[in-house]
Amino acid sequence: MPTKSVIEARGLRKTYGPIPAVKGIDFSVQAGECFGFLGPNGAGKTSTMKMIYGRTSISGGELFILGLDARQNP
Repeated sequence: MPTKSVIEARGLRKTYGPIPAVKGIDFSVQAGECFGFLGPNGAGKTSTMKMIYGRTSISGGELFILGLDARQNP
């Protein structure tokens, strides 16, 4: 069950066919916290954000937004 995080990801993965874009990341964002993704091109930042706002499906792991499972509540 998710904690009281605004966003919580556990083992979050995204693949496009055989190509992995996000390789099992874990993070949480608390209410009022300023959070950012940093990394080189191709690191999976945009793919992660697309999963958070429901633009693309989740290939694996868990993602909770405001306590709701993002797979069941896109």
